[in-house]
Amino acid sequence: MLPIINLQGIWRMQLDEDKLGVTVPYDDTITMPNTTSHAGKGKKNEVAEVGALTDEHAFEGWLWLEREFEVPKELEGKHCCLHLERTRVTTVWIDGHPLGTRNSLNTPHEYVLMEGLAAGTHTIRIKVDNTSYPTKGGHMTSKDTQTNWNGITGKMELKFSNEARMDDVQIYPNAMNKSITLSVNLSGETQGTAIAVSAQSFAIYEQTSESAADKHQVAERIYPCDKNENSITYEFGDEALLWSDDAPHLYKIAITLRGENGRIIDDRDIVIGLRDFKASGDKFTINDRPTFLRGKHDGLIFPLTGYAPTDVNEWVRILGISKSYGINHYRFHTCCPPEAAFVAADLLGIYMEPELPFWGTITDETDPNHNQAEQDYLIEEGLAILRTFGNHPSFVMMSLGNELWGSKERLNAILKKYKAYDSRHLYTQGSNNFQFTPVILEEEDFFSGVRFSRDRLIRGSYAMCDAPLGHVQTDLPGTMKDYDDHILPLEHSNLQNSAAEEQEIQIQYGTVSKTVKAGGTDKELIPHLPVVSHEIGQYAMYPNFAEIEKYTGSIKAHNFEIFRERLQEKGMGHLADSFFHASGQLAVACYKEELEAAFRSERLAGFQLLDLQDFSGQGTALVGILDAFMDSKGLISAEEWRTFCSDAVLLARFEKYNYAAGEAFSASVELRYYRQVPLKGKSLKWHLTQGSRVISEGEHLITEDHMKPYQMLCSITATLPDVVDMTQVTLKLSISETDIYKTYDLWIYPNQKDSQFADAPVYRELTDKALEKLEKGESILLLPALNKIANSIEGLYSTDFWCYPMFRSISESMNKPVPVGTLGLLIENEHAALQHFPSEKHSTYPWWNIVTHSRSIILDNFPGDVQPIVQTIDNFERNHKLGLLFEFKVGKGKVLVGALDYDQLLAQIEGRQFIYSLLQYLDSDDFNPTCELDANELTRLLFN
Repeated sequence: MLPIINLQGIWRMQLDEDKLGVTVPYDDTITMPNTTSHAGKGKKNEVAEVGALTDEHAFEGWLWLEREFEVPKELEGKHCCLHLERTRVTTVWIDGHPLGTRNSLNTPHEYVLMEGLAAGTHTIRIKVDNTSYPTKGGHMTSKDTQTNWNGITGKMELKFSNEARMDDVQIYPNAMNKSITLSVNLSGETQGTAIAVSAQSFAIYEQTSESAADKHQVAERIYPCDKNENSITYEFGDEALLWSDDAPHLYKIAITLRGENGRIIDDRDIVIGLRDFKASGDKFTINDRPTFLRGKHDGLIFPLTGYAPTDVNEWVRILGISKSYGINHYRFHTCCPPEAAFVAADLLGIYMEPELPFWGTITDETDPNHNQAEQDYLIEEGLAILRTFGNHPSFVMMSLGNELWGSKERLNAILKKYKAYDSRHLYTQGSNNFQFTPVILEEEDFFSGVRFSRDRLIRGSYAMCDAPLGHVQTDLPGTMKDYDDHILPLEHSNLQNSAAEEQEIQIQYGTVSKTVKAGGTDKELIPHLPVVSHEIGQYAMYPNFAEIEKYTGSIKAHNFEIFRERLQEKGMGHLADSFFHASGQLAVACYKEELEAAFRSERLAGFQLLDLQDFSGQGTALVGILDAFMDSKGLISAEEWRTFCSDAVLLARFEKYNYAAGEAFSASVELRYYRQVPLKGKSLKWHLTQGSRVISEGEHLITEDHMKPYQMLCSITATLPDVVDMTQVTLKLSISETDIYKTYDLWIYPNQKDSQFADAPVYRELTDKALEKLEKGESILLLPALNKIANSIEGLYSTDFWCYPMFRSISESMNKPVPVGTLGLLIENEHAALQHFPSEKHSTYPWWNIVTHSRSIILDNFPGDVQPIVQTIDNFERNHKLGLLFEFKVGKGKVLVGALDYDQLLAQIEGRQFIYSLLQYLDSDDFNPTCELDANELTRLLFN
């Protein structure tokens, strides 16, 4: 109500790296809000980070800020509050008088001047410290994400109030009763005052819709105040509009504090949504109807600035992009976003889960390393987050940290404290706590993790140090996998590979390894609450070096420049774009199966992707279909992504992708459906097509009045054509008069008779007979036995997990196998060797058996003109030239080489077709290798 003095603008500044204190006069100025790095202040950082982006003006120490401001006569002596949004550890002086220190990393710093300020000119000095944190800070302070910036990035203002004021207003919605309860804390001279409340609905889509049904106004009501702490129930009536992810109706609650004569003393406008977000059995519900969390991780990566924006429009843009890819949930890894993010999430309908800025061990007093001061800080930080952002309808969940260990009793006590303090949210002990030995605590409302025991996995991929690997990494591709029997086993048994007593184990801990004490158990962990699959996906792809030019701020992609130089040094710089696109297409296919497996799991309540966008740190984890700027990489459209990540996902369950000619194909068609629009009378249509030709089709009428969240629709059967060539067909599913559809590619193979391979010139080693053939000028197919090949890397169909450098280092420190580290295939698909095995340029499912039973041979020491027909893409750290299939002239003869398991390939229809294509090539005029080497060189290459 009273004017606000805006302190944004030009400030005098001084950097104090050695923390010696300010030296007058100041030597520079800065426009605030800002960070020293974004403003280009301080020394230029000459060190190029390899595992993260580089902050070219990284500064750690004290930042001194000072300026003058004017207090007008009408504000003299008024209660005053200095508000600093989004900063580090601050200490404030006004006119030389200290106001104290604040250290919240997540919430605004406020300094209260009870007696106000005199009219006239005043001097404010602020010290900002980005070193003396009460806790490490997780992704709030990490160079892997938003950098350890120094500055103030949000509002900077002096707020004034009258003789009485509303210090705190918390609003508790009750969607079923269509009412809210306001908790209003007053201070000052409150005798004879009253609180007036009114409400007006609005929604972001009102810009394009004038529907009267989407508007609601609630009359003003006045409530006398007889004490400082007031609880008010305000009813909206039957026409109240509810908030959810698919219908984010909002209300602006106007609250005014009035004096005896009706004079407005103080006022607040608070935006709320009427919603009840609950855990109901093993499901989440929104306003008593089921919902499913389609989540993504967020670590506050903003590569243009190095810090999270505090303006709503930018967050609407960012969250809107995620929403276009079917995302309805954000989990913030060891951080909490600024107010603007919650406002945007309110508008768009995003379920938000902030997390305490902690990644470590929660101890109690019995632990010799117990740090009570740090624990007290973290608990208070959580309470501050609840107070500051708790009114936002989008704020539905909260986590105590990432991958925590320590005292289960203390974790449970913290949960209990938070639940008693604020009942508007659901709480979890943390994200993937206790890793291999998870527990469910009495006070937590939902479980977030990756497994329930060593082998009860609930996502599709894992690091080698966290093995066993997931089904996307190891299993024959199909669409049958779900996690229901891992979440709730059909037959309960004692925990296999667990111990009944506490033991020490090694775990992955951030970017390193750590030894922890794991509590033993003799009972199988059976969840009774919603289960959210933690950090699923993590399918890496090769860098897109065209992205480098987008880093126009103080944060630079020197890591990308280093990776590009490494590739050029290996003579493969010209393949960079091909590596990026081919690895990216394989990653998309892996994500499709990862997400569909989650949607096929009836007992799963949601997932949290890692990630929709690239993660710039921790070795450089390029796991997103969007880059770090949230821009599309051009690998898949948002529309196609939504076919397997949205509120309506069609699912076909079938055993495999590769079929023999004339074989019967069968699938069950299921639907994961969370829309409020009934589908009764619509039809499920399916078509099996080869190009524009329809091979088989069918239709199923949907007769259910109300769709269940998970519904079996129908079964499909079709006899596949008796093809004479390898043929790709497409299964398309769709629901009439909707945008709901799904496609799957299948492959059909002709019957290749055993006689075609009986006398084939296939050799496992360079025998005398093989050498004799070469001397005569003949051609051979050399498929050396996998266990005899030197200088090679084992075959793995899926892309690498997260980031090879990080997990190589962790695996080595834990004395565990290092990751394979490859990123799929780059296929010269127009090559004559593949004439009878038509392929894309990237890995597709016909190659799964071939790659799984192979090794890729390291060709680094051979001339640059040796270009494999099929090349395995290596990661950006090693950059080996890896040959899966390549050719040479050897003497007078010709050799086609592949480190492939011949017997395994002949046992598979796709393998037989592949060998057939290679043999046809050997016998053709097209087989004319350009690279030459002698038999001894070939032997050294393959067998060392």
